Amino acid sequence: MPPKENWPRRLHATGAVVYYGSTGMSRTVVLPVLISALLLTILASQSWGGTPQAGQDNPSRLTHMSLEDLGKIEVTTTSKEPVQASRTPAAIYVITQEDIRRSGATSIPEVLRLAPGVEVARIDSNTWSLGVRGFGSSLSRSVLVLIDGRTVYTPLFAGVWWNVQDTLLEDIERIEVIRGPGGTIWGANAVNAVINIITKNAKDTRGTLVSVGGGNIDQGFLNYRYGGGDGKDFNYRIYGKAFKRGPEFHRDHRQFDDWAMGQSGFRMDWDLPNKDTLTFQGDIYDGTAGERAGITTYSPPYTSIVEKNDELAGGNLLGRWKRTLSAGSDLQLETYYDRTDRRQATFGEIRDTFDIDFIHHWTLAKRNNLLWGLGARLSSGNATVVVPTTVFIPNHFTEKLYSAFAQDEISIIENRLLLTIGSKFLHNNYSGFDVEPSARLLWTPVPHHTVWAAVTRAVRTPSRVEDDLQITAFAAPKPLTFVRLVGNRKFRSEQLLGYELGYRSLIHPKFYVDIASFYNNYDRLLSAEPGLPFVERSPSPPHIVVPFLLRNGLLGNTSGFEIAPDWTPTSHWRLRGSYSYLHLGLSREAGSLDASTIRSTDGSSPHHMVTFQSSLDLPQNLEFDQTLRYVSALPALLVPAYTTADVQFSWHSTRDLDFAVVGQNLFQPHHAEFAGPGGLIGIERSGYVKMTWHTGKR
Repeated sequence: MPPKENWPRRLHATGAVVYYGSTGMSRTVVLPVLISALLLTILASQSWGGTPQAGQDNPSRLTHMSLEDLGKIEVTTTSKEPVQASRTPAAIYVITQEDIRRSGATSIPEVLRLAPGVEVARIDSNTWSLGVRGFGSSLSRSVLVLIDGRTVYTPLFAGVWWNVQDTLLEDIERIEVIRGPGGTIWGANAVNAVINIITKNAKDTRGTLVSVGGGNIDQGFLNYRYGGGDGKDFNYRIYGKAFKRGPEFHRDHRQFDDWAMGQSGFRMDWDLPNKDTLTFQGDIYDGTAGERAGITTYSPPYTSIVEKNDELAGGNLLGRWKRTLSAGSDLQLETYYDRTDRRQATFGEIRDTFDIDFIHHWTLAKRNNLLWGLGARLSSGNATVVVPTTVFIPNHFTEKLYSAFAQDEISIIENRLLLTIGSKFLHNNYSGFDVEPSARLLWTPVPHHTVWAAVTRAVRTPSRVEDDLQITAFAAPKPLTFVRLVGNRKFRSEQLLGYELGYRSLIHPKFYVDIASFYNNYDRLLSAEPGLPFVERSPSPPHIVVPFLLRNGLLGNTSGFEIAPDWTPTSHWRLRGSYSYLHLGLSREAGSLDASTIRSTDGSSPHHMVTFQSSLDLPQNLEFDQTLRYVSALPALLVPAYTTADVQFSWHSTRDLDFAVVGQNLFQPHHAEFAGPGGLIGIERSGYVKMTWHTGKR
């Protein structure tokens, strides 16, 4: 951590208007809390005092699953069909529920730190930067994120609003993280990675769960869940959660980034006759997240710093039908609706998204595993003008995306050599028609040793930022001058041609290693090209505008590798680690005059990341978990390299009652991880205690 005097001066916020509410949980959290309390009262009357059913599991200890068993975990992200993780021709990492529980994490971005090669940096209390194999940013524009198959990628700014992506962490079955392009199956924007968050089937969450806790930064949280049904054909659950998180460390002591949210939801699963299954689920959320933003006006003083709470609300509904036609054939129809309602310091948006997807899979002549599908998505967004210097023209627009894909998995040598080829075909009303083909080869020369290779093309389709945004910033008072970033309706899809090579092996029953390397060739990347200055007379007073036009002016490549060993030296101790290396080499296309994007992109992703995890089971149902992280410097953001550690000490006092004490970022009082609009903020050393009471299967 550099001396305080070396921190950027832009941290000073003299004269800022403060809307920060310091009276605790805001009104946006009151409603979810009331709902939580009411439901909890009703459900407790049904479940309190119930005895555990025969056969219910004791706390799931890591020693109950061998490394070989972990490799047999079935994943679905690579092909939308279940396949063993160890036999996927892709750089996949699975974060299990046990990993989440023992991490002490309280949010989804924190959980994603467990995956090798995933760059997660906390910007302030309620925002993160996330990237995979480079291009880290607060919106993670090159990473496609899904929750139970529902994409949470916003086409407004091209990325993910991480502070509204939430669910009960105890309900997550696993998170599948695929480093590298996944566009053949998932389509647009799965350029550098696909993150698929999969929640548990309702039959696995029967019973009651209540957890409460708090600490110095995570100031208070309440989670509940109740699951019921017959335990066979029809099961359901409802859940709710609410939390209040305080601000991080600010050099100027203007604590604007507190965060309070509430969320509730449900899931129902039916197993019908004739091999049909139905799933219906939904979520609603409401909350506030403090931010600092610079506001530009066309009249004096022309610029000001505003600190206020963003108002965040939304919800979604999803339905999925599956039918098994035969032993080698099945089909699936999935549809969802998603509502987003945001109002921030500089803009507001209400967005409604409808999506429908159909998939058919069948096995042909035992050597061909065919998969094809069709999809359509309509996303209608209405941008609200909050300040006149940030506008979308037009303010309302409906994105339309149509897609089809086909993929064949060919067994060249049974259980030894597997070829997967396919392509996605998509059309959007920004850039038109795109193709995303891929070819993947999996070779298993001997049992427990796998080599794989892949060549893939992926695209990131334009968003409203590249097409319709006009954002103006104050530059100089005499002559009165502004700079303006201007979208471009001719912006084309960014494209990637990726080459990957990987090896994974269970070298010993107690030692597993996964290695993946990559070389990515990018074209048509976003650039900001200076245009000719002009005089603008309206709004008054007359002023000079220096435009910067968004174009596809950059190209380049990234290369690197990730190593992830896993070792269980004893039946009570598991050690894991990862090292990731990244090199970026971007340049301008002929004719491009972009002067800043290359340096800011290259200097915003760490070249080295190291993670070490130790999970130890102790006598008397005690557990001790430690995580050590090293991240190299981000010179473009003035963020120095840092090393820090998290620790969790847990005690399963009875079959139904757990206690945990968690310490996070323990090596220093505070450290910076990324810089956002609010400046460089110190992420504080923190801790919290948690008590969990639950019945039913864990």
